[in-house]
Amino acid sequence: FIEAKSVARLNHINIVNVFDVGDNADELYISMEYVEGKTLSEIIKSENYVFDANYTRNIAAQICSALEFAHSHNIIHRDIKPSNIMVTSTGKAILTDFGLALSVPEGTIGNTFGSAHYVAPEQAVNSAQATAQSDIYSLGIVLFEMLTNRVPFDDPSAMAVAMKHLTD
Repeated sequence: FIEAKSVARLNHINIVNVFDVGDNADELYISMEYVEGKTLSEIIKSENYVFDANYTRNIAAQICSALEFAHSHNIIHRDIKPSNIMVTSTGKAILTDFGLALSVPEGTIGNTFGSAHYVAPEQAVNSAQATAQSDIYSLGIVLFEMLTNRVPFDDPSAMAVAMKHLTD
Protein backbone atom coordinates (compact mmCIF):
# COMPACT_ATOMS: atom_id res chain seq x y z
CA PHE A 1 0.00 0.00 0.00
CA ILE A 2 2.86 2.37 0.86
CA GLU A 3 4.61 1.41 -2.39
CA ALA A 4 1.47 2.13 -4.41
CA LYS A 5 1.20 5.60 -2.87
CA SER A 6 4.84 6.24 -3.78
CA VAL A 7 4.23 5.10 -7.37
CA ALA A 8 1.18 7.38 -7.57
CA ARG A 9 3.54 10.35 -7.14
CA LEU A 10 5.63 9.35 -10.18
CA ASN A 11 4.92 11.49 -13.23
CA HIS A 12 6.86 10.34 -16.30
CA ILE A 13 5.91 9.92 -19.94
CA ASN A 14 6.95 6.23 -19.91
CA ILE A 15 5.30 5.27 -16.59
CA VAL A 16 1.58 4.56 -16.34
CA ASN A 17 -0.26 7.26 -14.39
CA VAL A 18 -1.71 6.12 -11.09
CA PHE A 19 -4.73 8.26 -10.20
CA ASP A 20 -5.74 6.87 -6.86
CA VAL A 21 -4.75 4.28 -4.30
CA GLY A 22 -7.02 3.31 -1.48
CA ASP A 23 -8.65 0.87 0.84
CA ASN A 24 -12.37 0.21 0.52
CA ALA A 25 -13.83 -2.17 3.09
CA ASP A 26 -10.42 -3.84 3.53
CA GLU A 27 -10.02 -4.24 -0.24
CA LEU A 28 -6.96 -2.45 -1.60
CA TYR A 29 -7.29 -0.85 -5.02
CA ILE A 30 -5.26 1.09 -7.55
CA SER A 31 -6.92 3.27 -10.17
CA MET A 32 -4.69 3.98 -13.15
CA GLU A 33 -4.66 5.37 -16.65
CA TYR A 34 -5.97 3.25 -19.50
CA VAL A 35 -3.24 2.72 -22.09
CA GLU A 36 -4.34 1.92 -25.65
CA GLY A 37 -1.96 -0.59 -27.16
CA LYS A 38 -0.52 -4.05 -26.67
CA THR A 39 1.79 -5.48 -24.08
CA LEU A 40 5.28 -6.23 -25.32
CA SER A 41 4.49 -9.86 -24.50
CA GLU A 42 1.54 -9.81 -26.91
CA ILE A 43 3.72 -8.25 -29.61
CA ILE A 44 6.46 -10.84 -29.11
CA LYS A 45 3.93 -13.69 -29.36
CA SER A 46 1.95 -12.26 -32.27
CA GLU A 47 4.92 -11.22 -34.37
CA ASN A 48 6.82 -14.42 -33.54
CA TYR A 49 10.09 -13.11 -34.88
CA VAL A 50 13.25 -11.47 -33.67
CA PHE A 51 12.91 -7.70 -33.39
CA ASP A 52 15.41 -5.53 -35.21
CA ALA A 53 18.05 -3.63 -33.28
CA ASN A 54 16.46 -0.20 -33.85
CA TYR A 55 13.06 -1.23 -32.48
CA THR A 56 14.69 -2.96 -29.52
CA ARG A 57 16.94 0.05 -28.85
CA ASN A 58 13.90 2.38 -28.95
CA ILE A 59 11.97 0.28 -26.41
CA ALA A 60 15.10 -0.05 -24.23
CA ALA A 61 15.73 3.72 -24.20
CA GLN A 62 12.15 4.46 -23.15
CA ILE A 63 12.03 1.86 -20.39
CA CYS A 64 15.50 2.88 -19.18
CA SER A 65 14.21 6.45 -18.93
CA ALA A 66 11.22 5.25 -16.89
CA LEU A 67 13.44 3.17 -14.61
CA GLU A 68 15.94 5.99 -14.14
CA PHE A 69 13.09 8.24 -13.05
CA ALA A 70 11.56 5.65 -10.71
CA HIS A 71 14.95 4.80 -9.22
CA SER A 72 15.72 8.49 -8.65
CA HIS A 73 12.54 8.53 -6.54
CA ASN A 74 13.64 5.43 -4.58
CA ILE A 75 11.17 3.09 -6.30
CA ILE A 76 12.35 -0.32 -7.53
CA HIS A 77 9.84 -2.03 -9.83
CA ARG A 78 10.89 -5.66 -9.07
CA ASP A 79 8.79 -7.20 -11.87
CA ILE A 80 10.16 -5.98 -15.21
CA LYS A 81 8.85 -8.32 -17.92
CA PRO A 82 7.24 -7.99 -21.37
CA SER A 83 3.69 -8.21 -20.01
CA ASN A 84 4.37 -5.13 -17.83
CA ILE A 85 5.44 -2.98 -20.78
CA MET A 86 2.69 -1.49 -22.94
CA VAL A 87 3.49 -0.30 -26.47
CA THR A 88 1.13 2.15 -28.18
CA SER A 89 0.47 2.24 -31.92
CA THR A 90 2.98 5.11 -32.17
CA GLY A 91 5.74 3.05 -30.53
CA LYS A 92 5.60 4.69 -27.11
CA ALA A 93 6.63 2.22 -24.39
CA ILE A 94 4.96 2.57 -21.00
CA LEU A 95 6.02 0.71 -17.86
CA THR A 96 3.03 -0.62 -15.93
CA ASP A 97 2.16 -2.84 -12.95
CA PHE A 98 4.11 -1.56 -10.01
CA GLY A 99 2.30 -4.09 -7.82
CA LEU A 100 5.56 -5.52 -6.48
CA ALA A 101 7.34 -2.18 -6.31
CA LEU A 102 9.66 -1.51 -3.41
CA SER A 103 9.82 1.90 -1.83
CA VAL A 104 13.45 1.83 -0.71
CA PRO A 105 13.01 3.99 2.40
CA GLU A 106 10.14 1.78 3.59
CA GLY A 107 11.79 -1.60 2.99
CA THR A 108 10.01 -4.90 2.47
CA ILE A 109 9.63 -8.31 4.05
CA GLY A 110 10.92 -9.84 0.81
CA ASN A 111 8.60 -12.79 0.34
CA THR A 112 7.70 -12.17 -3.33
CA PHE A 113 10.22 -12.06 -6.12
CA GLY A 114 8.36 -11.47 -9.39
CA SER A 115 8.49 -13.60 -12.52
CA ALA A 116 11.09 -16.35 -12.49
CA HIS A 117 12.14 -15.94 -16.14
CA TYR A 118 13.09 -12.29 -15.56
CA VAL A 119 14.24 -12.26 -11.94
CA ALA A 120 17.68 -10.97 -10.96
CA PRO A 121 19.82 -13.45 -8.98
CA GLU A 122 19.81 -11.42 -5.74
CA GLN A 123 16.06 -11.02 -5.98
CA ALA A 124 15.57 -14.77 -6.44
CA VAL A 125 17.29 -15.30 -3.08
CA ASN A 126 15.34 -12.62 -1.23
CA SER A 127 13.15 -9.93 -2.75
CA ALA A 128 14.23 -7.52 -0.02
CA GLN A 129 17.70 -7.57 -1.64
CA ALA A 130 16.36 -6.07 -4.88
CA THR A 131 18.17 -2.94 -6.05
CA ALA A 132 17.90 -0.63 -9.03
CA GLN A 133 20.37 -2.95 -10.75
CA SER A 134 17.87 -5.80 -10.30
CA ASP A 135 15.45 -3.93 -12.56
CA ILE A 136 18.24 -3.40 -15.13
CA TYR A 137 19.06 -7.12 -15.08
CA SER A 138 15.39 -7.94 -15.72
CA LEU A 139 15.23 -5.42 -18.56
CA GLY A 140 18.30 -7.13 -20.04
CA ILE A 141 16.35 -10.40 -20.08
CA VAL A 142 13.46 -8.64 -21.86
CA LEU A 143 15.82 -7.23 -24.49
CA PHE A 144 17.47 -10.65 -24.91
CA GLU A 145 14.02 -12.12 -25.57
CA MET A 146 13.20 -9.40 -28.10
CA LEU A 147 16.42 -10.07 -30.01
CA THR A 148 16.35 -13.89 -29.86
CA ASN A 149 12.64 -14.74 -29.40
CA ARG A 150 13.46 -16.79 -26.30
CA VAL A 151 14.37 -16.26 -22.67
CA PRO A 152 17.90 -17.26 -21.64
CA PHE A 153 16.73 -19.73 -18.98
CA ASP A 154 13.65 -21.90 -19.33
CA ASP A 155 12.21 -24.82 -17.41
CA PRO A 156 8.69 -25.90 -16.44
CA SER A 157 9.64 -25.28 -12.81
CA ALA A 158 9.83 -21.63 -11.70
CA MET A 159 12.26 -22.65 -8.96
CA ALA A 160 14.57 -24.31 -11.52
CA VAL A 161 14.51 -21.13 -13.65
CA ALA A 162 15.35 -19.00 -10.60
CA MET A 163 18.22 -21.36 -9.76
CA LYS A 164 19.57 -21.02 -13.31
CA HIS A 165 19.67 -17.23 -12.81
CA LEU A 166 21.72 -17.87 -9.67
CA THR A 167 24.11 -20.47 -11.04
CA ASP A 168 24.32 -20.12 -14.82
